[in-house]
Amino acid sequence: MMTNRNINNVDELRAEISRLKLLQSEQEGYLNDQFELFQQKIESPIHFFNKVTSWFPTGKKEDLDPTFGNSRVDWVTNSFRVALPFLFNKVLFRKAGFIKKTLLLLASQKAAGAINQDRLSGIISKVSSLIRPTKKRKAKNDMKDYGIPPDSETY
Repeated sequence: MMTNRNINNVDELRAEISRLKLLQSEQEGYLNDQFELFQQKIESPIHFFNKVTSWFPTGKKEDLDPTFGNSRVDWVTNSFRVALPFLFNKVLFRKAGFIKKTLLLLASQKAAGAINQDRLSGIISKVSSLIRPTKKRKAKNDMKDYGIPPDSETY
């Protein structure tokens, strides 16, 4: 895009320099925009992978759920956050209005945040302890050991 312009004096030279600087800044802006668009296209699979893997707990401090203090956000909590609204809106309250569904959504999100893997395993262990028998059955041939058998050759 070179133009063969004859520059006759200093004023024309200064005008040509300012025109070229303006052209340079416009082209740099265009190239920066194109580079950012290209970078976003390259990073989009990485962002998708990070969103998918964010469901799994890492044990880091950012895994803490801010709405429930020190409780951890794990796969159980995230699963309940998806499943409870679906269960309420599509199965139990199909004919409910918009306001009821919105209130159910808020309540189910709050309830799902309170349920985590530790609490669920605690509830399961309590239920299983109620189901299991507390007394252990003794074996039929429960012989007591008194030391050396009487028919041994030690005497």
